[in-house]
Amino acid sequence: MRILGIDPGSRLTGFGVIHVLSNGKISYVASGVVRVPAVSLAERLKVIYEGITEVIGAYRPDAVVVEKVFMARNADSALKLGQARAAAVLAAANRLLPVSEYSALQVKQSLVGKGHAQKEQVKHMVKALLTLSGNPQTDAADALACAICHAHHAHSARRQPGLRSRRASRRVRRRLA
Repeated sequence: MRILGIDPGSRLTGFGVIHVLSNGKISYVASGVVRVPAVSLAERLKVIYEGITEVIGAYRPDAVVVEKVFMARNADSALKLGQARAAAVLAAANRLLPVSEYSALQVKQSLVGKGHAQKEQVKHMVKALLTLSGNPQTDAADALACAICHAHHAHSARRQPGLRSRRASRRVRRRLA
């Protein structure tokens, strides 16, 4: 499975692509940033949409993961971030890709083990988990972290139903015996 993680922003939108094997091992594919010029909001959203559409076309992900918007002190910034996020989600939806969402807290918990980890800790774990030779850009690292978080959750979800069904079938066999 190939996962595209997106860290939306109205000026910089990070993206990161990883490949996940059936045993849960992950490998780095690509990462980068869609740079948005200082133009009107509508034009910025168009750049984000087209940039993510291009990334999807180039790397052909099976799933897309976007960080959830959190309400910061500045409502105007949160609204712009939400619109940038919507442009990225729309690019994935137009390609009929499943889109998952995780909060920053969930992403940090999944990678670092604590939800209030610092950005540098997240970047360090991304580098370590993907065995990268250098540090990725901050926005790209956040996007890769989203993708890794989804890979962990997806791998766990694939394992859980099998465990439950085997246990359930053992209980049924015991009752029938």
